Amino acid sequence: MDGTILDTVGDLTDAINYTLGTLGLSGTISYEDAKFMFGSGVRVALIRAVALIRGLASTHELLKVGTDRDDITEKVDSDLISKAEAIMKPYYAAHNDIKTGQYPGTGRLLEDLRSAGIKTAVVSNKPDESVRALSNKLFPGLFNAAIGEQPGLNRKPAPDMIKKTLRELGIGKKEAVYIGDSEIDLQTAANSGLDCITVTWGFRSREFLKDHGALIFADSAEDVFKLIHG
Repeated sequence: MDGTILDTVGDLTDAINYTLGTLGLSGTISYEDAKFMFGSGVRVALIRAVALIRGLASTHELLKVGTDRDDITEKVDSDLISKAEAIMKPYYAAHNDIKTGQYPGTGRLLEDLRSAGIKTAVVSNKPDESVRALSNKLFPGLFNAAIGEQPGLNRKPAPDMIKKTLRELGIGKKEAVYIGDSEIDLQTAANSGLDCITVTWGFRSREFLKDHGALIFADSAEDVFKLIHG
């Protein structure tokens, strides 16, 4: 969802800065830095934000959080992050569609895919409530399935959410392709045994994505359709 079909950075930036301010923490997260916060769920995003404003890590070091190279999380107070989660999740749920909008052509892409008889789904590390609300509001009737972060289901890059979605769609791995904009998406596709199309308009640069193993790129929504249906 984030960085692939929807430009959500504005609302995410506002939500994380509201949370930091409510906790009395000095410093704010910029729009550009926020792009490095998200992709691995709310808790990881908040750890990254606190680490950045407290000088515990540079922007580009933040992507280590949540990986096997993570030496940042241990420096951030876990109780503080839990309090931050309790603030941010309901705030974002109530303010997730103020600045958020479709990337050019993504709505038409979904319409064209559906018209071609291709099933579509969105799988996101956003809270499930926000995934479903944004899907229904901005892409009404265009997804066969929509799933976000929820208890009892390992978030991406674990394959659990993908497996659940494929079961809902009634298709196998060889009949599916994963589309995303980040290193998490590349890892998720690999862990799920899916081919992957990487879009270049999202939260990460083309060079970064290439360095992280991206092989098939789409520079526009039209490119995505051609790769799938051409």
